[in-house]
Amino acid sequence: MTRFPTGAALGLAALVAAGPALALDLTKKRENLPDLVLGNDQGNDFAVENKDITLESGKAYRLRIVAKGGQEYKFYAPEFFRYIWLNQIVIEHKEIHGGGPPDHLEFDEPGEIAVEFVAIKPGTYTWAARGLEAKGMTGTLTVK
Repeated sequence: MTRFPTGAALGLAALVAAGPALALDLTKKRENLPDLVLGNDQGNDFAVENKDITLESGKAYRLRIVAKGGQEYKFYAPEFFRYIWLNQIVIEHKEIHGGGPPDHLEFDEPGEIAVEFVAIKPGTYTWAARGLEAKGMTGTLTVK
């Protein structure tokens, strides 16, 4: 039987005990994705910037969805929201935490909503500004 010196044993015990805490740090090392922008400042309410975004499973991200146009935008991505671990949603420096995915995110006026999450299940997930799909307001979030 191998015996550890007292200091090494304590160090190993501390590392094992810290395991779950170290796992929580994943969200602190998140990557900022390019902003997904709905509408623009030049009067094109149906322009979309960065409509197709690729992510890696197991990594933490922050996605800012920014409404710049004059439309009401209802951002739907139900399958994507279902297959991520949602850390928080941030609106005007106010955080929303919860145990389940949102149904959709709605913009009644220009502004931004940041979604902080860990990508879990690989796949290609469609998002759409409900009711404006025919105007080109749809895209994909692909998790590899």
